Amino acid sequence: MFDFLNPILNRHPERIKANVEIYTWATCPFCIRAKLLLWWKGVNFTEYKIDGNETARNNMARRANGKRTVPQIFVNDCHLGGCDDIYDLDAKGELDRLLAQPAT
Repeated sequence: MFDFLNPILNRHPERIKANVEIYTWATCPFCIRAKLLLWWKGVNFTEYKIDGNETARNNMARRANGKRTVPQIFVNDCHLGGCDDIYDLDAKGELDRLLAQPAT
Protein backbone atom coordinates (compact mmCIF):
# COMPACT_ATOMS: atom_id res chain seq x y z
CA MET A 1 0.00 0.00 0.00
CA PHE A 2 2.78 2.44 0.89
CA ASP A 3 5.43 0.90 -1.35
CA PHE A 4 6.03 4.29 -2.96
CA LEU A 5 7.73 5.33 0.29
CA ASN A 6 10.38 2.59 0.08
CA PRO A 7 12.90 4.54 -2.05
CA ILE A 8 12.39 7.66 0.05
CA LEU A 9 13.05 5.70 3.25
CA ASN A 10 15.97 3.81 1.67
CA ARG A 11 14.08 0.52 1.94
CA HIS A 12 14.60 -2.03 -0.81
CA PRO A 13 12.53 -5.13 -0.06
CA GLU A 14 12.74 -6.14 -3.74
CA ARG A 15 16.46 -6.83 -3.21
CA ILE A 16 15.85 -9.40 -0.45
CA LYS A 17 16.57 -12.88 -1.82
CA ALA A 18 17.91 -14.68 1.26
CA ASN A 19 16.14 -17.24 3.39
CA VAL A 20 16.01 -15.74 6.91
CA GLU A 21 15.12 -17.65 10.08
CA ILE A 22 14.89 -16.30 13.62
CA TYR A 23 14.37 -18.11 16.93
CA THR A 24 12.44 -16.00 19.43
CA TRP A 25 10.54 -15.73 22.68
CA ALA A 26 7.34 -13.68 22.59
CA THR A 27 8.28 -11.23 25.34
CA CYS A 28 12.01 -10.90 24.62
CA PRO A 29 12.83 -7.23 23.89
CA PHE A 30 15.90 -8.21 21.86
CA CYS A 31 13.76 -10.52 19.72
CA ILE A 32 11.27 -7.74 19.12
CA ARG A 33 14.07 -5.34 18.21
CA ALA A 34 15.67 -7.85 15.80
CA LYS A 35 12.32 -8.57 14.12
CA LEU A 36 11.71 -4.83 13.80
CA LEU A 37 14.96 -4.37 11.87
CA LEU A 38 14.12 -7.30 9.59
CA TRP A 39 10.60 -5.99 9.08
CA TRP A 40 11.92 -2.51 8.31
CA LYS A 41 14.15 -3.96 5.61
CA GLY A 42 11.20 -5.84 4.12
CA VAL A 43 12.42 -9.32 5.00
CA ASN A 44 9.90 -12.16 4.97
CA PHE A 45 11.41 -14.35 7.66
CA THR A 46 10.52 -17.65 9.27
CA GLU A 47 10.05 -17.25 13.01
CA TYR A 48 10.43 -20.14 15.43
CA LYS A 49 8.75 -19.24 18.70
CA ILE A 50 10.47 -21.43 21.26
CA ASP A 51 8.88 -20.17 24.49
CA GLY A 52 9.09 -23.02 27.00
CA ASN A 53 9.92 -25.63 24.34
CA GLU A 54 13.18 -27.24 25.41
CA THR A 55 13.34 -29.46 22.31
CA ALA A 56 13.11 -26.41 20.04
CA ARG A 57 15.67 -24.57 22.16
CA ASN A 58 18.07 -27.51 21.90
CA ASN A 59 17.61 -27.54 18.13
CA MET A 60 18.37 -23.81 18.03
CA ALA A 61 21.47 -24.31 20.20
CA ARG A 62 22.69 -27.09 17.94
CA ARG A 63 22.39 -24.81 14.91
CA ALA A 64 23.84 -21.80 16.80
CA ASN A 65 27.06 -23.48 17.93
CA GLY A 66 25.76 -23.99 21.47
CA LYS A 67 24.23 -20.54 21.99
CA ARG A 68 20.99 -20.75 23.95
CA THR A 69 20.04 -17.07 24.16
CA VAL A 70 17.39 -15.54 21.94
CA PRO A 71 17.13 -14.32 19.34
CA GLN A 72 19.33 -16.43 17.12
CA ILE A 73 19.27 -15.41 13.48
CA PHE A 74 20.22 -17.39 10.39
CA VAL A 75 20.57 -16.18 6.81
CA ASN A 76 20.74 -18.90 4.18
CA ASP A 77 21.40 -21.40 6.97
CA CYS A 78 24.43 -19.38 8.14
CA HIS A 79 24.35 -18.34 11.79
CA LEU A 80 24.62 -14.55 12.16
CA GLY A 81 24.10 -14.37 15.92
CA GLY A 82 21.67 -12.30 17.93
CA CYS A 83 20.13 -8.87 17.92
CA ASP A 84 23.31 -6.88 18.54
CA ASP A 85 25.08 -8.87 15.83
CA ILE A 86 22.60 -8.01 13.08
CA TYR A 87 22.47 -4.36 14.14
CA ASP A 88 26.29 -4.29 13.96
CA LEU A 89 26.19 -5.85 10.49
CA ASP A 90 23.62 -3.28 9.44
CA ALA A 91 25.71 -0.39 10.80
CA LYS A 92 28.69 -1.65 8.77
CA GLY A 93 26.55 -1.92 5.63
CA GLU A 94 27.02 -5.70 5.47
CA LEU A 95 23.50 -6.88 6.33
CA ASP A 96 21.94 -5.72 3.05
CA ARG A 97 24.59 -7.61 1.08
CA LEU A 98 23.83 -10.81 3.00
CA LEU A 99 20.10 -10.38 2.56
CA ALA A 100 20.50 -9.91 -1.20
CA GLN A 101 22.18 -13.30 -1.65
CA PRO A 102 19.73 -15.96 -2.81
CA ALA A 103 19.46 -19.21 -0.88
CA THR A 104 21.37 -22.03 -2.50
